[in-house]
Amino acid sequence: MSSRLPVIFIIITVMLDSVGVGLIMPVMPDLIRSINGATISEAAVWGGLMAFTYALTQFLFGPTIGNLSDRFGRRPVLLTSLVVMSLSYLIFALAQTIWLLVLARVLTGITGATFSTANAYMADITPPEKRAASFGLVGAAFGVGFIFGPAIGGILGEYGARAPFYAAAAVAALNAMLGLFVLPETLTPEKRRAFDFSKINPLRAILRIRNVPGVGPFVLVLFLFGVAQNVYPSVWSYFTQEQFGFSTGMVGISLAIFGLCMALVQGGLIRVVIPRFGEWRTAQIGLALNVVVLMITAMISTQVFLFVLMPVMALGVVVSPALQGLMSNATSSEHQGELQGVLASVQGLAMIFSPLIMTSLFRVFTAENAPVYLPGAPFIAASLLMVLALILLMRQPRT
Repeated sequence: MSSRLPVIFIIITVMLDSVGVGLIMPVMPDLIRSINGATISEAAVWGGLMAFTYALTQFLFGPTIGNLSDRFGRRPVLLTSLVVMSLSYLIFALAQTIWLLVLARVLTGITGATFSTANAYMADITPPEKRAASFGLVGAAFGVGFIFGPAIGGILGEYGARAPFYAAAAVAALNAMLGLFVLPETLTPEKRRAFDFSKINPLRAILRIRNVPGVGPFVLVLFLFGVAQNVYPSVWSYFTQEQFGFSTGMVGISLAIFGLCMALVQGGLIRVVIPRFGEWRTAQIGLALNVVVLMITAMISTQVFLFVLMPVMALGVVVSPALQGLMSNATSSEHQGELQGVLASVQGLAMIFSPLIMTSLFRVFTAENAPVYLPGAPFIAASLLMVLALILLMRQPRT
């Protein structure tokens, strides 16, 4: 049992990272409005700024956190991140100004960048032939946390917009205390290396796309898809409250159901669809499906139809692995590492830009002086981005 405790600790830590992402989503509109008296339209802009801040800090600090763990060891980085995470949730719970919320989001973004350190720890304690399974376990923990996070946030949010943050702060602090007793250091001093400033530039990976011939257009397709697909986490809480009058609890439940549908597609259906249709056809069908579903989402007005549509919405995630498979198959073995670095950076950039674009559109079309009242405007924009991605994909050779 003692040998399993470090693994259990890592799983809990990764789950906390993903729970923190989902936990905030149902209560953020109410929290912002309680602080500055904003309308739901105005709150969406602040929410978009905080989502942008979170994604940007993860993107910028991911390489830095990884390098720090190589220099000082996995244990201090993981334990410090949990302590800072707990403090950031306390700031959320106690904040009386909007800029303190932004500061807290910066801190959660930095601590959320420890995902790579968790994987490094698992690699340290796992023999090479079992590492793929260990990484899969970490990925599954992240997925489970993202499913339960919105549900927990929604349920606790019924007791006040700050209640989920007190709970999250307590859990993060307790996990840090657990780590003090059960988490040994796995990186011995002789294996540590000096901190290398040349390796902490997150844009370096994107610039390396020049070294991977023939995949540029597909990378652009993936970026357009990422910006469009991130419309869901960017505006879902604001859209469902404005369009359907969802309570905080209902927002959390709907996000949890959506997350479960996506997990079923990613964990099971993809294994059937891609071998049956191939990467190219799967990407094509997935983009076309997203075009239709996003446009329907923008126009529907009944809650029942929204929940019925969720499994179909989730089918759209097949595009990303299909595109990644296309690019990987078109890339020689010596460029595979560079390709994966490029794809990770491109997906990170999509998560940075999407919240700003989508919440700004929501603000424009739900404000009192809106040219047309249309809460679903971000979904229409996402549908058009999918159209552009589909056209670009169709113009590329299949081999």
